[in-house]
Amino acid sequence: MERSKLLSGVKTIVVKVGTSSITENLVLSDRKVGKIVEEITRLIEAGKSVIIVSSGAIGAGISKLGLKQRPRDLNSLQACAAVGQNELMKAYGKHFSKHGIAVAQLLLTREDFRDRGRYLNIRNTILELLRKKVVPIINENDTVAVEEIKFGDNDTLSALVASNLCADLLVLLSSMDGLHDKDPRLYTEARRISVVDDLSAVDGIHGKSNSGGVGGIDSKINAARIVVDSGIPMVIVDSQAKDILRKAAAGEDVGTLFVPKDRLDSRLCWMLFSAECRGAIAVDDGAKKALIEKNVSLLASGVIAVRGVFDKGDTVRITDDRDAEFARGITNYGKAEVEQIKGRHSAEIEKILGGRSYKEVVYRGNMVLTNDE
Repeated sequence: MERSKLLSGVKTIVVKVGTSSITENLVLSDRKVGKIVEEITRLIEAGKSVIIVSSGAIGAGISKLGLKQRPRDLNSLQACAAVGQNELMKAYGKHFSKHGIAVAQLLLTREDFRDRGRYLNIRNTILELLRKKVVPIINENDTVAVEEIKFGDNDTLSALVASNLCADLLVLLSSMDGLHDKDPRLYTEARRISVVDDLSAVDGIHGKSNSGGVGGIDSKINAARIVVDSGIPMVIVDSQAKDILRKAAAGEDVGTLFVPKDRLDSRLCWMLFSAECRGAIAVDDGAKKALIEKNVSLLASGVIAVRGVFDKGDTVRITDDRDAEFARGITNYGKAEVEQIKGRHSAEIEKILGGRSYKEVVYRGNMVLTNDE
């Protein structure tokens, strides 16, 4: 697909700023921050809404605390984040204020995306800030995040933010000018990959950050999986290239463009990428085929087993008899009720449960397939 046509209607842009994009030797660079702010300001003046997901807090904290290298223990890293986040926001605030633009700070954890209420609050808050012409600046809440609620990298966080907002474009500002077919640091003949329209074609490309960040090529491809399945294009570009954000948003041939699939409903995006699955409902082969091929709801007659513990309204995995997940959905019944009605016809449910009931265990509108089977 032609880039300029794909990106012609871009209005809402999430810009992920990598550590290398705003630091030099782990020291926050006023020049680099200023350069990015100038470019984002020009996008705003052109009528775009921009949300920033910015790394760099830990790096800024390392510098502020006078440390010689990145700490390894969690407490020290969280202390660096607490100090550095303040320095990061001061830097952004200083440069945006030159253009009369206010900024707002949002610190998030994975748990904020898992919970449906918090997930919606994130969106509503960001949209209200954009209506008030304020630039939201988002980072992981490193000062409180522990392993089970960490995103792991801001590439993933930016992809989830873009999916949450149903954004029109995600731009990853990096130290590289896109993906290459070989490591350009090792192979002079390495060529930039301009467009990726099939993620399986880049499965063999790997690499880590060498500029102080925790992401790398793997995390960027994982971010692409989220936004591509959400129906959102993504571009990886070199943050130091001149006028790079305007060029990326205009569809010029810069960096690497990931072509999206059809747009996915926001609620389904949440179930697919953010929601915590409380349990699983296993179905027989006939029900699996019908769910995949006929776009129907899951009825009790097709259920053969229940795993884990869940309540009505929870998100559950939908699996085959070998526990292979092929869909997710919001269940109309808790585990105990599904145990009672599994394998039974819908007309029997009210009598079995002794009250008003749903015909479907999982309604089709509250279900999303998780593979391409």
